[in-house]
Amino acid sequence: MPTKPARILVVEDETFLVKIYSVKLKKEGFEVLIATDGEQAVQMANEVKPDIILLDLILPKMNGFEALEKMRANPELKNTPVIVLSNLGQDEDIKRAESLGATDYRGQGQFLDSGRHCQGSGDPGQTIALNFT
Repeated sequence: MPTKPARILVVEDETFLVKIYSVKLKKEGFEVLIATDGEQAVQMANEVKPDIILLDLILPKMNGFEALEKMRANPELKNTPVIVLSNLGQDEDIKRAESLGATDYRGQGQFLDSGRHCQGSGDPGQTIALNFT
């Protein structure tokens, strides 16, 4: 029986980046869900329970920090990996995201190269390979 593809919620408001992330992830066999603002991200995460969340920080309606805090308040999302993809690279931004429960913090451009594995929240023991530098 074939396994279902891992679901990745991409939270990004820049159309160009959404397209790049979506094409790359679909090509690698993932199911891709898109949220374009923080409120939509929280709603979709609560409803869909994705395996991994890729989260931008600069978003309309609710910023990524607030969205991350709300997601982590849901016990069903507490262990879902959330990888922040942002061009905010100040130490205070990275520390804030980590303190709110981000699994990892990467520059947006780092998503497009190399290999990094992230433990998914779906099937026990499932490893989901996402490409970063």
